[in-house]
Amino acid sequence: MGIWKRELIIFLLLFSVVCLIGLLTDKFTQLLLALMLFSLLRHLYQINRFEKWLRTGGQSSYPKTTGVWEEIYYHVYRIKKNNKRRKKKLGKMVDQFRQSTEALPDAAVVLNANDEIEWANKAALDVLGLKRSDKGQRIPNLIRFPEFIQYLKSKQYDEPVILPSPLNNEIMLAVRITNYGAGLRLLLAQDVTQLKQMERMRKDFVANVSHELRTPLTVIKGYLETLEDMDDGMSPLLTTSVKNMQGQAERMQHLIEDLLLLAHLETKSKKHEIINIPELLTQICHENEAALEIGRIELTLDSDAMLIGEEHELRSAFTNLLGNALKYSPDDTPVKIRWYQTENRLLLDVIDEGEGIATTDVARITERFYRVETKRVKKINGTGLGLAIVKHVLMRHDAQLIIRSEWSKGSCFQCAFPLKRLATKY
Repeated sequence: MGIWKRELIIFLLLFSVVCLIGLLTDKFTQLLLALMLFSLLRHLYQINRFEKWLRTGGQSSYPKTTGVWEEIYYHVYRIKKNNKRRKKKLGKMVDQFRQSTEALPDAAVVLNANDEIEWANKAALDVLGLKRSDKGQRIPNLIRFPEFIQYLKSKQYDEPVILPSPLNNEIMLAVRITNYGAGLRLLLAQDVTQLKQMERMRKDFVANVSHELRTPLTVIKGYLETLEDMDDGMSPLLTTSVKNMQGQAERMQHLIEDLLLLAHLETKSKKHEIINIPELLTQICHENEAALEIGRIELTLDSDAMLIGEEHELRSAFTNLLGNALKYSPDDTPVKIRWYQTENRLLLDVIDEGEGIATTDVARITERFYRVETKRVKKINGTGLGLAIVKHVLMRHDAQLIIRSEWSKGSCFQCAFPLKRLATKY
């Protein structure tokens, strides 16, 4: 029998006794009032005992009682016991987390919704210069680099921000923030000094080697031109050899020029000038049409918007995109170029009806020297650096390269510029 049914039966029995005695003694009202008062006092007494037990934290065993109150005490005691067990387990997990993060070589800092420090590991003290007493302090007040404060406010944490250590300017840190929990964020700072040094050495090496190769290549091309002038056509072997050598020399020159351009994009500071994009696109299309001598390019200018940036870089990027579209599509198909503006972006679409790109290759075609391996009727020459140049140029202009392609159904290469690059004065 349930505890509540038993309580109800006891109350009904007492009520029946009161009714019986009340009818016999003619004092029903007084006896009923006494029964109600007794029940009320009993429950008030139990409530008082229960409140005292809870006030002491419910640590000790609950008081002995009967009926429904014994059941209430038992359930509350069991809930508190389970909570204590869960709290102990959670405490162990927190201790394990702290021990593991203390062992991390990277700095780790837990921030709340107000950018205040909740916790930091030992590496954060050594690398970021934080102190144990900094708990509760706002992180922008302790790490005052403008690029870090802007990164923190932007709430765009897809890419890390690179900044020097507050303790040592020679140490470079890659700082990344990850959202987790209710308003909490985890800040991780990794020492990338060696990686940055290696990257700088690579850039310097490529730039220096490319620059040094220009002089001997110029000499070789000069002698090849001399041999071509001296060729009287009597030796087919000589004629063919000179042409092949000139072709390879031209290829080498294009490769060196692309490498030097990439080095320039990676090291040179950004320029800010107003560029007439419709005029620039018109010039690029006319130059390519003059070289092809066929009308394949369809230019649509749905906007007269101008950009803030560097004309030489954008010319190189747009020329590469148009050149690829012409090279990798049949000679009898059009290549469409459209410049237009939406609510939040400025867009350039370069659309072809070529062979398309497999899904597995789309993510990699902007890598240096990466070329899609396909069987083609005619060999298409290239350095494998064109889309890498496009990607770097767009990054320097705060833009994105969006590639939509399907194998055998053509491709669309879209340059998406933010509206902050829109020139407001002409």
